[in-house]
Amino acid sequence: MDLSVLFVGTAGSMPTVQRAPTSVLVRRGGERILIDCGEGTQRQLLRSVGLPDIEHVFLTHYHADHFLGLPGMLKTFALRGREVPLTVYGPRGLHSLMSDLRRVYGKLSYEVRLRELEPSEAVAFDGFRVGAYGAVHRLEALGYGFFEDARPGRFDLARARALDVPEGPAFGLLQRGEAVEAGGRRVEPHEVMGDPRPGRTLVFTGDTEPCDATVAVARGAGLLVHDSTFADDEADRARQTGHSTARQAAEVAREAGVSMLALTHLSSRYFAPVIEREAREVFERAVVPRDFDVVEVPYPDTGREPELIGWKDYRRRIAPEPDTPVAQTP
Repeated sequence: MDLSVLFVGTAGSMPTVQRAPTSVLVRRGGERILIDCGEGTQRQLLRSVGLPDIEHVFLTHYHADHFLGLPGMLKTFALRGREVPLTVYGPRGLHSLMSDLRRVYGKLSYEVRLRELEPSEAVAFDGFRVGAYGAVHRLEALGYGFFEDARPGRFDLARARALDVPEGPAFGLLQRGEAVEAGGRRVEPHEVMGDPRPGRTLVFTGDTEPCDATVAVARGAGLLVHDSTFADDEADRARQTGHSTARQAAEVAREAGVSMLALTHLSSRYFAPVIEREAREVFERAVVPRDFDVVEVPYPDTGREPELIGWKDYRRRIAPEPDTPVAQTP
């Protein structure tokens, strides 16, 4: 099953000509999960992959650059006649925030459900879960881990035949974890199935200082998306404002042993190559995505690494119709 991360907005607290405020879209099969919803998120989606009927939005904290795009998006869904409920998750204070925003977006055609999360609390989905953990920022903030369920091990066809298991429905039963009768005995699933294969892990810090919690949650993750607001020359300012430098993010990635580090929430004072160069001095597989870039995350047992795909290349892959409006890459 495909798993990818679309970087909808990668700027720091202020938008720039080339970067919109923070938002990330996680896509797994038909599931769409939005993490943060900065100003202009719905327009960014329309300019890239289109505005899907997102059903789950996770907010990391309540600084305006992480939620100002939410009222407009909620209203657009209503104008399209949406009826399916949408759930918004976030740290404590979510009910108060959404009560204030209700004055902006008004009456909707669908239900908006709210769920305040505590650190270490998880939300279960079909085949994966999204778990919250405590980030370190100037106010209460959460990071999120995306944890895919383990998959069954590989079916050993030769072993099954050696045990006289008849091909057909019996193979399916064993793969689903059920025992079968074959060759005058009971054949258990573990006799023909390999060890479970690990699922994929993605971690999104939101705004945060480097912290042990991120290291623990991101241990062995395929992708870590980490705050990198500043370069090392502004380490003091990063600490004062509850952010990280590129070097600090890279140190977290190295300690956690992740496959790829994506640096985001860049201050407008830096060009991407400066941030990327600093991080790669510590962690080689560090990248600085631009808006609309995509990271595809393969299963760990394939032997492939996560891949950053620029928007132009990704657009060629999805092959839109000639008259489909598309964004121009900055």
